[in-house]
Amino acid sequence: MTETGRARRPPRPLSELTDVYDLLEEVRLRPGMWVRRSSLQHLDSILTGYHVALEIHGVEEDFDFLNGGPIAPFAEWLWKRLGMTYPSNLGWAVEIERAAETADMPAMELFFDLLDEFRAAHHGAQPSAEQAHQASPETEQHHSTE
Repeated sequence: MTETGRARRPPRPLSELTDVYDLLEEVRLRPGMWVRRSSLQHLDSILTGYHVALEIHGVEEDFDFLNGGPIAPFAEWLWKRLGMTYPSNLGWAVEIERAAETADMPAMELFFDLLDEFRAAHHGAQPSAEQAHQASPETEQHHSTE
């Protein structure tokens, strides 16, 4: 059970994951298991490794999180969402960590809130029932102050 009294779903075997968003949902479920010290820079490294594996194995998959080269869709959306007038050379992870510090909220929580917004805007994805139950009034309050 979580602190709110709701049972979390069990993790899925890696063989059941179909894309980067499935992987990110597993990270959302248990961030401490996947990402050291809940650092978004470590998450960025995991996603870079994921992208490298796609390239090495010739797997075609849309990948929205690439750093370097042309601006990836997530970063391009994020710069606008955060009100930045130009792209950050530091990357999306650093900028979200900065925004989270300013909003006095955990960076991982802000990342997943932003990810949900991005997916809704770019992929028409709606939050799952589990994600909707996890949204708290406190999280919404932070969004209204940004």
